[in-house]
Amino acid sequence: MAENRTVEMVEVGPRDGLQNESAIVATADKAALVRRAIDYGARRIEVTSFVNPKKVPQLADADELVALLPDRDDVTYIGLVLNRRGAERALATGRIDELGAVCVTSDSFGIRNQGQSSDESLAAAIEIVGMARAAGRSGQITIATAFGCPFEGEVALARVVETAKRAADAAPREVALADTIGVGVPAQVAEMVGRVAEAIAPLPVRVHFHNTRGTGLANVWAAVGEGAATVDASLGGLGGCPFAPGAAGNVATEDVAYMLERSGVATGLMLPAAVDAAHWLAGVMDRPLPAMVSRAPAFPG
Repeated sequence: MAENRTVEMVEVGPRDGLQNESAIVATADKAALVRRAIDYGARRIEVTSFVNPKKVPQLADADELVALLPDRDDVTYIGLVLNRRGAERALATGRIDELGAVCVTSDSFGIRNQGQSSDESLAAAIEIVGMARAAGRSGQITIATAFGCPFEGEVALARVVETAKRAADAAPREVALADTIGVGVPAQVAEMVGRVAEAIAPLPVRVHFHNTRGTGLANVWAAVGEGAATVDASLGGLGGCPFAPGAAGNVATEDVAYMLERSGVATGLMLPAAVDAAHWLAGVMDRPLPAMVSRAPAFPG
């Protein structure tokens, strides 16, 4: 691992961090979370998802929240969308800079998550990127269940690589590999990131890990070692997927920043401010959060 390398981090707490919470978080608190993320250095933030509010009640306030976002030329606000209707809603706000599209490797998960087969989800993601580009915005594609499916089990590496190549043909900002249920391990991550990076070069690879089985940070390290340019993380380690049984939180923003920064990999984040924000978020959620660094003494003191 070369020292002084820079890895971009995407703060996904406002969307992925909160979407699985049963207690509805006030829109004002979500807006405050975005502002705090900006304050600790986040410059790409997944702020919400434009999905059916009946399926994800926590995100029913997407339009209201977006209207409260600070007007910042140096921050990219990402809205997750699963279909044309969601993309139209996101673009109509005039405040979303980037559309996040999702395709899946598994038909079973795709039907439960977004009502689409694997191939249908990829076609929808490609269409969403095209809509973003036509509107002067950027678009990204995430490959969900890249490391394993809760219903179908193992996913063939060749299938992930082929999906990534097809996604890359749409000219998104990047292609992300998501461990939706937290089953990946470092050796698998290193091989997959390396293979996908080679297959879609020069397009960057982004990674998205959940810490369901305690391998999240190790997986981040393996991915960065293989050239992943961007890492998703959620403040406090909040997160989960309503459609993936047993999926735990995302890797924590402060834990990832601590590991990378002390290893000579710059993230652009200010760790003390992120820890302060995590303490504030724990108060909003009225419980301790899964992250480790924000519960440990500061080091160096």
